[in-house]
Formats: sequence, C-alpha cells, structure tokens
Amino acid sequence: MSLFNVFEISSTALSAQSMRLNSVASNLANAGVVSGSEEGAYRARQPVFSSIYDATREATHRFSGVRVDGIVESDMPPRKEYSPGHPMADNEGYIYRPNVNPAEEMANMISASRSYQSSVEAMNTTKQLILRTLTLGQ
Repeated sequence: MSLFNVFEISSTALSAQSMRLNSVASNLANAGVVSGSEEGAYRARQPVFSSIYDATREATHRFSGVRVDGIVESDMPPRKEYSPGHPMADNEGYIYRPNVNPAEEMANMISASRSYQSSVEAMNTTKQLILRTLTLGQ
C-alpha cells in the first residue's frame, strides 16, 4: 500500500465526518422548532456510511475509504405536548416538537469532531513520513 493512499482514504473520512457534523448542526438548529401537526414536525436526520472496496486493487489492499450512502430520518415520533394557548396548537390543543435529543446530538458532534481530527492527524503524519523519506538520500 502506497503512502499516497492514506491521503485518498483520509479525504473520504474527512468528507464523511463533515456530512455528519452538518447533520448534527441541522438537528440542533431545529431542536426548538414547533409544529401544529405530527407530519410537519422536524425529524432528526443521520448520515449512513459504508466502506468503499476497490476490486481492481490487489487482494490485501481493496479498502479505499468511506462514503455517505444517504441521510435517513429518525422513525421516532415527535413529542406531543398539550399547550392549548400556543398559536400553532392543533384543534385538540397539542403542539409537536422535534424528536431531537440535544445531549445525544452533542455526543455525536464530539465523536464526529474527534474522528475528523484523527483523519487530519493521519494525513499530517503521512506527509511527515514522505518528507523524511525524501531527505534520506541527502
């Protein structure tokens, strides 16, 4: 495996973690949005990742990164809250809040941030190894 493959693999990881951070930001931004119907309530979104395998590479080095297969919405129902005085309340006096758990989203954000930092460190270490290899012949 070439050291240059590390840049390719790490760049796919950076892209995936950026998508994860964006979905966390979207979920947190919409955590306080209220709706007058269950269908209109915001639902938390999470990216789905998968490994990329390259069949053209030799058998021991087929893994070549990660990709985002899509964004899925949570299937948990929104929180139903009785608030008859709220301007968005339905005919029965209920409002619907998103199914976003801010504590869970913050933990997800920390995990994504650390994964992003790890990928950057892998790229920096590889760069240093390549530079030191170039100076061996001097």
